[in-house]
Amino acid sequence: MSVVSRFAPSPTGRLHLGHAFAAIQAHDHARAEGGAFLLRIEDIDGTRSREEHVAGIVEDLAWLGLAWDGPVVRQSARLDEYERALADLRGRALLYPCFCTRADIAASVSAPHRGPDGLVYPGTCRRLNPGAAAARVAAGQAHAWRLDMAGAVAYAGLLTWNDLVVGTQIAEPMAFGDVVLARKDAPASYHLAVTVDDAAQRVTDVVRGRDLFRATDIHRLLQALLGLPTPVYRHHDLLLGPDGERLAKRNGVPALADMRAAGVDGVELAAGLRAGRLPIGFTARDA
Repeated sequence: MSVVSRFAPSPTGRLHLGHAFAAIQAHDHARAEGGAFLLRIEDIDGTRSREEHVAGIVEDLAWLGLAWDGPVVRQSARLDEYERALADLRGRALLYPCFCTRADIAASVSAPHRGPDGLVYPGTCRRLNPGAAAARVAAGQAHAWRLDMAGAVAYAGLLTWNDLVVGTQIAEPMAFGDVVLARKDAPASYHLAVTVDDAAQRVTDVVRGRDLFRATDIHRLLQALLGLPTPVYRHHDLLLGPDGERLAKRNGVPALADMRAAGVDGVELAAGLRAGRLPIGFTARDA
């Protein structure tokens, strides 16, 4: 089977050097194997996604000399697919509605337990009477949908996944607690959407940063629950800024558009990133 990889940015801001590094990793992995490289726009967050950033992503990748295969897929056009997956899980009583606000959760935890994604939800709404919870949903009360992690893990059994760098991993999704699969303000969470989309696009090799290494445990569980294939993974090092922190839009990292406006040659920049020649002050290492 031919290798298929993808780059899947969110259009909530302009791409920066860290995005360029990740896109090159995914692109070159597929090209080295004679495979396909896909571009997916993860625009499910309707409150923060912007059309000008979608256009900017296309411009930035072209400036770097990267080309993708086939049409650009957008999550906003796939909401029915996410709802079908959610309905499947609800039908097996693996989801429950959660009405808690962040303040509610913080107030209910006397000894906060942190997992790979942050504060682990204490399961408050899992203990609600199902009939009463259903009535609140029917009445239109704002709610998220959480995965009953204990029930899901019992259903799926022991799971493994393979990383091309560090080898076979045993999935440990229980560490995340009852994760949200559909938010109050979005029809699907990152975990659900990326799992469904990778399967639909027949992605064979997921190439992404080490910051998402442990999230793969959740994705492997969802693949098992939904009967989806499991790709292989390669989690690469992250670019770190002069402050030693990973690059992020919120940290004021220069956008690729700014570098282009300053006269930087994108193809030369990409060649330097491939060769490990990073701008002064930047490093690449494990998260």
